[in-house]
Amino acid sequence: MTDVVIAGIGQTEVGEHWDVSLRELAFYAIEAAMADAGGLRPQALFVGNMVSPLLSNQAHLGALIADFAGLNGIEALTLEAAGASGGVALRVGYMAVASGQADVALVVGVEKISDQVGTPVEAALATSGDSDYEAVQGITPNAQAALLMRRYLHEFDAPREAFGGFPLIAHANGAGNPKAMFRKAINADTYNKAGMVSDPLNMFDVAPVADGAAAILLTRAELLPPGFPHPLVRIAGSSMVTDTLSLHDRPDPLVFHAARLSVEKACQQARITPAQVDLFELYDAYSIYAALSLEAAGFAARGQAWKLVQNGQLALGGSMPILTMGGLKARGNPGGATGVYQAVEAVLQLRGQAGKNQVVGARRAMVQSLGGPASSAVTHILEVNPA
Repeated sequence: MTDVVIAGIGQTEVGEHWDVSLRELAFYAIEAAMADAGGLRPQALFVGNMVSPLLSNQAHLGALIADFAGLNGIEALTLEAAGASGGVALRVGYMAVASGQADVALVVGVEKISDQVGTPVEAALATSGDSDYEAVQGITPNAQAALLMRRYLHEFDAPREAFGGFPLIAHANGAGNPKAMFRKAINADTYNKAGMVSDPLNMFDVAPVADGAAAILLTRAELLPPGFPHPLVRIAGSSMVTDTLSLHDRPDPLVFHAARLSVEKACQQARITPAQVDLFELYDAYSIYAALSLEAAGFAARGQAWKLVQNGQLALGGSMPILTMGGLKARGNPGGATGVYQAVEAVLQLRGQAGKNQVVGARRAMVQSLGGPASSAVTHILEVNPA
């Protein structure tokens, strides 16, 4: 397997892009990534998307986006794994280059949530769960996360306000991200007074769904254009693992088993332990997901992840910074594009291009995307200028 490096990155602002189509969003991110890579042209395009067929009435995104971006004739297809779709697209792009099937692969995550409002959006998002045994009973992703948080609070006797630390970190970091949907820090009082979405989840425990597109160009180091201006970031580890789709089929719903195995496999490939990464871009669609992801990755014991916020370990200046550009909560959650955004943000950190949000001395990042409550988990280890 050949080393795969990240040649170019691009992203749009996350928000409600009422006046921009899905294909245009994707093109803006592609244009930026190709320029960042010095004009490399891909032989393959892998699109991460979750709900375009339901909300934008558009499937067949590979052909659509390749055509609109002037890349006719290349291999192009769409990957879907709920919220992990962007991460899956990155993994497939990585495998295409690592196996030699493509010299340059373009990975795009794109989502246009604002094409619909209200009930259609809720129905589309609910397709990430088990339709026959969960959604048909009225279980939405929000309700499912609320059940997990309620169980966590009961089982581990954690204080309700403990979860506020995760959105506080996200919003503090989102304030320094020009692409973020929300760029204003919040305090504990603001969190505690927020209205309920699905008890015990309040407004700040739920990441806002939004529109956006992000893109990454992958290649081999010897194919980079002369004078490549950026520090070289490579994908040192890549893994995807699945778990049961339904929570009720799991021995313990508070264990994100697929997330744990995915971290273990990616770290094994990279020949590191999780403790050797300098930052963790985790999937904080809900505050409870942040806690369970930290525990799955081994950064905290079972039922103890919320304590990491209290001692400052997860802040930008801490020993294990998370959500360094705002995470899903402050940057926004553009569905199937999220995993590509997470990787783009990690690359900015490793290149030293994260501005006021820079993690000093960052050399290695872990990026994890989840589909549903870790029914799918994709983890990548990124390294800069490896020896």
